[in-house]
Amino acid sequence: MCLAIPARVVELKDADTAVVDLSGVRKEISLALVQDVAVGDYVIVHVGYALNKLDPDEAEKTLALFAELAASTG
Repeated sequence: MCLAIPARVVELKDADTAVVDLSGVRKEISLALVQDVAVGDYVIVHVGYALNKLDPDEAEKTLALFAELAASTG
């Protein structure tokens, strides 16, 4: 099973690389597959690549569901 997760862009390294925040964990990812990403945007991340930009409200809802799921299984 593959899982793509929302992450907030916290730093742009260059035209094709950014740092995202994944619930407090920062990870460098590739932006090669998306355009016009800015700091503060949410992107869907899979295996180190941003696949597309995501609406901030939808990203927050999805992250809240992941947190709820983690709390109920942990």
